[in-house]
Amino acid sequence: MSTTEDNKRLVREAFRPWESGDSGPFFELIADDVHWTVIGTTPVSGVYHSKQDLIDHAFGPLLARLAGKLTTTFVDLAGERDKLFLRFESSGVSQSGVRYDQTYCWAMVMRERRIVEIVAYLDTDLLRRVLA
Repeated sequence: MSTTEDNKRLVREAFRPWESGDSGPFFELIADDVHWTVIGTTPVSGVYHSKQDLIDHAFGPLLARLAGKLTTTFVDLAGERDKLFLRFESSGVSQSGVRYDQTYCWAMVMRERRIVEIVAYLDTDLLRRVLA
């Protein structure tokens, strides 16, 4: 069984490349059958039952609306046992000129060194404006 510190170290190390534009190592930590909730009532809000479903129906629509890549910055990470809380920010611009300066808090559950559940908290009004 992984300790809180083991889980935090895994997440932090996997997140570090994302700050340089490579989200791959972080998404490798996420279980294929993750249970992922995007809060709110935006077009991409809801519950996703796989990593691929989330990529196809939430991240895909967002990234398709952006004029370029997002810049992602780690803020902090807290946790207890199998629960971790990751805060980070991302910045970009939509194709229609809307600034996407987003703040996230992902409440995550880890089992066997994999992220199996995420609830994504974010500025849903900003997300809605970018997706419009």
